[in-house]
Amino acid sequence: MIITIGVIAYNEKKALGSLLRDICAQTYNHKKIEILLVDSNSTDNTKKIMETFRDNNREDFYDVKVLSNPQRTQPCGWNVVLKNYSGDAVVRIDAHASIPSNFIEKNIETLQDEDICGGFRPNIIDETTAWKETLLLVETSMFGSSIAPYRRQQGRTYVNSLFHGAYKREVFDKVGLFNEELVRTEDNEIHYRMQKAGFKLCFNPEIISYQHTRNSLKKMIKQKYGNGKWIGLTLSVSPKCLSYYHFVPFLFVMSLLGCIGIALLGYPLLLEILLLLYSMFDFVNTVSCFTMRDIQPQFLMLPILFPIMHIAYGVGTIVGICQIPFWKRKLKKDKKK
Repeated sequence: MIITIGVIAYNEKKALGSLLRDICAQTYNHKKIEILLVDSNSTDNTKKIMETFRDNNREDFYDVKVLSNPQRTQPCGWNVVLKNYSGDAVVRIDAHASIPSNFIEKNIETLQDEDICGGFRPNIIDETTAWKETLLLVETSMFGSSIAPYRRQQGRTYVNSLFHGAYKREVFDKVGLFNEELVRTEDNEIHYRMQKAGFKLCFNPEIISYQHTRNSLKKMIKQKYGNGKWIGLTLSVSPKCLSYYHFVPFLFVMSLLGCIGIALLGYPLLLEILLLLYSMFDFVNTVSCFTMRDIQPQFLMLPILFPIMHIAYGVGTIVGICQIPFWKRKLKKDKKK
């Protein structure tokens, strides 16, 4: 089976070299691996790194191509891959990720019996510092991230969502391309369409890849806010592709705002109950995190970091919902151009 690896990158000069080395270390026959590297108009030397890799490794693989994604967004980048790949199957790999040497081999084994597959996606950090360990705990904790199967699932099963998924060609032949209107929820939407078309998403715990955690609190807050915003916007496009857990931060923030409003009217009891319940979950999950790593002084920030992430995500969802009419109007204007 010929498999295509698709990598979309924007200003990833620091991470891309490591991922390309991981690809070169794959145990699967390199002559059956096609590599499509898509640059999203990077302003650093990301494209140069891609072109150097292509020139040095083209003979070792089935093929290596460097393509351009002028629209810059992830769904547009993946559609560039889908319009140009030659393999019997295609696998998505994030540019800011790491893969073990058997990653492709395990995907190929699973695709012998399945149309779509994926596996675990633990978070890792670029370097071990106390602060980055703390941010990593926020991401790896169920309280700080989510219950998505690629983070938690233990056994082989069928799921609703995958990260770094691998897909046989007939899947996209049937469901079509990614929805380019959705910048961050394009995978949720297309996985929903795949399931409606009769395909199953197989989670195999033997398939493992790693995602690098954001290196700073500012970047992590920006990421959470952006994720929440696109959950809100996606409600107007494909609400059924979203799960209830996507809206937990939104409900928390709305409840908090409502309770604050009632407290200002002279009835603080609901606010006190809400803060007490949240503090209990916050404390329990913080203690749980202390058992996951060697204790660092920065871990004392966890009870503050958790609500910051939840509020950032929830506020993002509120903003996204409020922006729906303006966003839809902009999309109509863009289509007329």
